[in-house]
Amino acid sequence: MGSSQLVRGGRLLAGFVAKRPIHAIVQVSNRCNLTCGFCSFWENPARKSDEMTVADFVTLSGKLAAAGSLVVSIEGGEPTLRPDIVDIIAAFARHHHPLMFTNGSRITPELARRLWGAGLDTCGVSIDYPDERHDVSRGKAGTFEGARRALDILRDTAPDGARQVFVMSVLMHDNADAMRGLLELSRSHGVRHQITLISTGGAARHTRAQWLPPAGIGAQLVALKREFPHFVSFSGYLEGIDTFLAGNVRGSCWAGERFLNIDHLGDVSPCIEKLHLRAGNLLREPWSVVSARLAALEEPKHCTDCWTSCRGFVEEMSGMPRLRSWREFLTDFARRA
Repeated sequence: MGSSQLVRGGRLLAGFVAKRPIHAIVQVSNRCNLTCGFCSFWENPARKSDEMTVADFVTLSGKLAAAGSLVVSIEGGEPTLRPDIVDIIAAFARHHHPLMFTNGSRITPELARRLWGAGLDTCGVSIDYPDERHDVSRGKAGTFEGARRALDILRDTAPDGARQVFVMSVLMHDNADAMRGLLELSRSHGVRHQITLISTGGAARHTRAQWLPPAGIGAQLVALKREFPHFVSFSGYLEGIDTFLAGNVRGSCWAGERFLNIDHLGDVSPCIEKLHLRAGNLLREPWSVVSARLAALEEPKHCTDCWTSCRGFVEEMSGMPRLRSWREFLTDFARRA
């Protein structure tokens, strides 16, 4: 790990302690080449001419740096549809820890090497079923094998190898019984694994194909985490799934205070599930103004609509001291060093 990475890592840990924003989700495009049943971004794609430029992302990265060094999730749509995705990664790597989520369909060895070289910190490949059901869900034949191929390419080209690559699975009603198979799949590729509970309430979400899993799945996932060491979702987050499915959420949401969302136009919302709440445009306004508006929003503080991993991760690290979560986080950080 280089000196610049250590500095950014130190600033990130300082942000945790000081309760500053620590996670930003950025939709670099809402265009997608797949038609997932739980998502609606692909139904209303923006024109390429309306998307931000690399210079715009450089501006965003610099303004976000006023908050500290953040984990920046580069998402879409499908981010690799942007021909300038390598330059976008580099723009955020100047100050932050860029993490990219992809369906894997466009990953080649050359692109992977360029992404890592630009400063990509970690990459998650979306796989929701351990077999051909993944193709059915994503609306395109060959998607499953393409995602598996992407895992191998990313693992083999990453500077730190498998530690920088993981499978991301959306936990839903029709794949709850496939979690073991998914974990066996990621283990066979030698990469890590994370999950997020499906959200059914956001503006960009659909329930036409999938919905929430049955209660009791959280306890099953906790047991699987003990069995599969490469399953790195926080234990506390997994335990919170059954609590949420029972109709309870453990604490207040930190959306708008510890994490935020920036869409493909630069508009800022407290989270991707609350795109109707706007705090301004970070291209045109300073971080101090936008962050003050975010902190003043009341709706997110009392929201119990979802238990996605972005909410759970930040709550685990920001609420009442949860020593187990900090131990899991620091252990994983140490392995990367």
